[in-house]
Amino acid sequence: MDASSAVLLEPNANIAPFGPGDQIKVSSRIREGTRERIQNFEGVVIRIHRGGPGSTFTVRRITHGVGVEKTFLYHSPLLEKVEVIRRGKVRRAKLFYLRGLTGKAARIKEKGWTTRKEGTQE
Repeated sequence: MDASSAVLLEPNANIAPFGPGDQIKVSSRIREGTRERIQNFEGVVIRIHRGGPGSTFTVRRITHGVGVEKTFLYHSPLLEKVEVIRRGKVRRAKLFYLRGLTGKAARIKEKGWTTRKEGTQE
């Protein structure tokens, strides 16, 4: 018997489906002493590790010229909500190449937009 069969995983309804390259806003509960508050972290998903109860995803953002990455547990009770801001069009699952890019070079195209006009055959 392994650990994944012993733990019952229920999908959190407040977590929207997302993938690598998507810009998301993660609301997580932070406990400071006796007080508890919600902290938002908005950035691009650069990695998703699917592994049953140990599933994680990593979000990257640039803050004051410094790259900051946070890894969140997918099934954590401290995750309050995950919202998708925009869907990214990427061709690989792990976007570690973004670590070396800054500014306009680090942009990701948005998924779903076409450049062809409606009704034309090309």
